[in-house]
Amino acid sequence: MRLYIETMDAMLVDYEPDGRVRLDDEDWLTPTLQERRAILHAAQTEIERLQDLMLALDPGDVD
Repeated sequence: MRLYIETMDAMLVDYEPDGRVRLDDEDWLTPTLQERRAILHAAQTEIERLQDLMLALDPGDVD
């Protein structure tokens, strides 16, 4: 997984179910509240962009 988090100018490259994340070229960390919000915002934005892509490529196949 690779998710660019614009507000942190960082790339999330992996995560664990316990909430820890690994940013590009960094060790595992438990993000602060502010970092979690930035990650969640970036993820939601990416989901919306992917949904738009799916609609553009196959408009009859998306709920």
